[in-house]
Amino acid sequence: MRLAPHDAPDFLTLAAERLRPEPPHQDEALANPRGDHTLDNVPLAHPLTPKPAAVLVPVVMREEPMLLLTERSAHLRQHSGQIAFPGGRVDPEDASVLAAACREAMEEIGLDSRFISPLGYLDAYLSTTNYLVMPVVARVSPSYTLNLNPDEVAETFEVPLGFLMDPARHELHSREWKGRVRRYYAMPYEGRYIWGVTAGIIRNLYERLYGS
Repeated sequence: MRLAPHDAPDFLTLAAERLRPEPPHQDEALANPRGDHTLDNVPLAHPLTPKPAAVLVPVVMREEPMLLLTERSAHLRQHSGQIAFPGGRVDPEDASVLAAACREAMEEIGLDSRFISPLGYLDAYLSTTNYLVMPVVARVSPSYTLNLNPDEVAETFEVPLGFLMDPARHELHSREWKGRVRRYYAMPYEGRYIWGVTAGIIRNLYERLYGS
């Protein structure tokens, strides 16, 4: 499925109808979490004690909706060079998951909250690095301005939402991790390799909005 330019209102309608209006409580999120383990039915070790995190899923409302993504700096110790959403750990002083996502977006790429209009929440995503990631889906004004923090982000780019919401683009790849072969979603786009948690969250967005 490819969203045509005139499908932007349809995306907003589906977002209003199908996204969570509030983030799930942690107990609910941990009862049966989505995550890297899902494709391979890897059993989870209970009790789960993940660290809370939040990411902004920024949909730029151009004539054709676009998803704004970041490429992490190459010198970072973890996940260097990977494609990601703006986001990070929820700090104790953050008033909410939304506040954490907006703070991280400001710190990483200089995206001011005046350009951000929250639309709703996806299910939480449990990463193999033991973070419970809460995705905040938001519309972003096309007039946004950025000021990248080079210590964290090498660059940003936009991908057509229609490309990412096409299930034919959701490739299943695999690699060995900690002694076993693990599968994961990947969505290659114009020489960029979108995979892992980022691709998993995009897949969850597709299933939430366009799945049966």
